[in-house]
Amino acid sequence: MPYSLGIDLGTSGVKIVLVTIEGEIVKEVLKTYPIYYPKSGWAEQNPEDWWHSVKEGIKEILADVGSSQIIGIGVSGQMHGLVLIDKHGDSLLPCILWNDQRSYKETEYLNHEIGKNRLIDLTGNIAFPGFTAPKLLWVQNNYPHLFEKTKYICLPKDYINYKLTGQLFTDVSDASGTLYFDVKNRKWSEEMMGILRINKDMIPKVYESYEVVGRTKNSLSQELNIPIHTPVIAGAGDNAAAAVGASVIEEGTIMISLGTSGVVFTPQSKYSSDHQARLHTFCDGNKQWHTMGVILSAASSLKWWVEEIQKESYDTLLEEATQSPAGSKGLFFLPYLSGERTPYNDPYAKGTFIGLSHQHSRGDMTRAVLEGITFALNDAFKAGAELDIPISRVRALGGGSKSDLWLQIIADVFGKPVEHCISTGGPALGAALLVLRGGKIKNNDENVKNVTPINKVVKPDRKKHQDYQLYYNQFKKLYKHLQKAFKEISTLIE
Repeated sequence: MPYSLGIDLGTSGVKIVLVTIEGEIVKEVLKTYPIYYPKSGWAEQNPEDWWHSVKEGIKEILADVGSSQIIGIGVSGQMHGLVLIDKHGDSLLPCILWNDQRSYKETEYLNHEIGKNRLIDLTGNIAFPGFTAPKLLWVQNNYPHLFEKTKYICLPKDYINYKLTGQLFTDVSDASGTLYFDVKNRKWSEEMMGILRINKDMIPKVYESYEVVGRTKNSLSQELNIPIHTPVIAGAGDNAAAAVGASVIEEGTIMISLGTSGVVFTPQSKYSSDHQARLHTFCDGNKQWHTMGVILSAASSLKWWVEEIQKESYDTLLEEATQSPAGSKGLFFLPYLSGERTPYNDPYAKGTFIGLSHQHSRGDMTRAVLEGITFALNDAFKAGAELDIPISRVRALGGGSKSDLWLQIIADVFGKPVEHCISTGGPALGAALLVLRGGKIKNNDENVKNVTPINKVVKPDRKKHQDYQLYYNQFKKLYKHLQKAFKEISTLIE
């Protein structure tokens, strides 16, 4: 039986899935690797850790599969990370990750000296510390000798494709998050490249996500049990690939991803950008566009609360939270543990409980964490609605979507039915489906639209929706009141 191989290079690990031509996952493997936090606000990974885990994962997932049965490989991955490669093909420094905040000064330079309006005209977006362009400037300002040795600049998934094929290429969805890509016209921005002092020879050629643009190296055939010259597609950024895997590829349905970060992904049939700069406007994996709101600490906020603070089981804490009423008895949690991206672009923002009193229980605090993350996602949801993009239903996926309580809170806050995807394939499944499209396997356009089964539909409680609007409005005010204090606190701990 022929299979496609989907690889998702995530923040905490790489997930690899084996998928039939009907889009069914028959096997999956997860390999983890560390994240390093050498300074406050910094987040790094070693690209060699990725490659080692990818190879071990491929060998494991194909252990019982004939090599001739693999028809292609698709890689998705965490966006925005900066990987610099020297003339020998080695990375020059650890990858600076999407949630790294060190380039805040370079971000301010781009937004104020180049100007937000000009950036939006050139790229569809403004600068955020998480984007690739500010990271490039940071390296130039702090490690000019390493930048001088740089032969290639690439993104995390593209580094894996480089290792697989020996060729450097990227796709339009991942390139959209660099801030030197012209999203509207789906090509690199020559003006931004000039501003960043980079030339075309340093960056990958860019393709649509499903295009077959490379073949695996001969040396990998025996090592990884894959056919010689296995086709490799351009791939996609993690959220664009996840949207394909969740069948969120047409206007009307939006995707909420509750992973380490939180994403509100809204497909668009035509290009339009948010000129208030609250949302990102990117190309998608289906030759269209999407807007995307991203909060930096979604399920990671819950993980911090459960594993680092309470050191208790998720089941116990979530069960306690079900006993707490909507609004958590007036307790609020701001989920800005890593600063915040949408809509504030504030690297100084901090996580905060507000309103604590003797009446509050641990269950109230756990529910406040879930509500705070959902309120932050609601910022992006409301911004998208203001762009007149039709939204009729919400589809939730990611680790956090396993919680019935959290799904109900999302439905009640958003005021929309929330569909829960059964599939756990996520971006890896999307990457595998893009392989099938690129290989023109059967009628894959229809397969992509209908591959994801829905486990349940959670309907909103209209009374709670009305109540939550009051709580949400208060949540927004709290950040504004604390914004200055957050920045002052940051200067104390630098």
